[in-house]
Amino acid sequence: MKKNNTFIITVPLLVIVAAAVIYQYGYLGVKSGIETLYEKENSKVKSLEKYVNLIAEKPEIEKRIAALKEKKKEVDTKLIEGKTPSLAAAALQDKINGIIVGRGGLVTSGRVSKPEDMDSFRLISVSIDAAMPDMRTLNDVLYMIETQTPYFVLKELDIRVRDYRNPRELMVRFDVAALLRGK
Repeated sequence: MKKNNTFIITVPLLVIVAAAVIYQYGYLGVKSGIETLYEKENSKVKSLEKYVNLIAEKPEIEKRIAALKEKKKEVDTKLIEGKTPSLAAAALQDKINGIIVGRGGLVTSGRVSKPEDMDSFRLISVSIDAAMPDMRTLNDVLYMIETQTPYFVLKELDIRVRDYRNPRELMVRFDVAALLRGK
C-alpha cells in the first residue's frame, strides 16, 4: 500500500509540475514571443507611416529646394566668379581696370592681396594705383565701383594731387574687395 500511496501522491504532483513547466516555458514563452512580434509590427507600422508622410511632403520639399536654389543663384550673381582665388582676383582686377580706363583714367599699377577666409566665403582684395584727369572722372569711377554687380567694396581710398600748381590731375590708390564663394 505504501507504494500505492506514493504513486497516488507522485502522479498528481508530477502532473502539477509538468503543467507549471509547460505554462512557464510553453505558454508564457509563446506569449512573450507574440508580444515581441506585435511590438516589432507596431514599430514597423510607425516607420512606414513616417515614410508615407515624408513621401507626401516630397512635392513641398522639392518646391523649397527649388526656391533655395533660386536664392543661391541670386546671391551668386552678387559674388565674383572664379574657380580659384587667383582667378577671382584676376577677374576683379580686370573689371576695376576696365572701369578706370573706360572712364578716361590710367592704371599705373595693380597688386593682389592675400585672400581672407570668412566662413563659407573668401574676401578677394586688389590694390590699384591710377591717374585720373579730373575730379569728375574720379567721381564716375567711384560710382561705377560701388554700384557694380557683382558687388565690389571700396576698402581704402587715397587721393593725391599730382601737381599743386595745376590741381586737376589726381593720383588715386584704390583697395577694392569682393566676395568669392567657397573655401
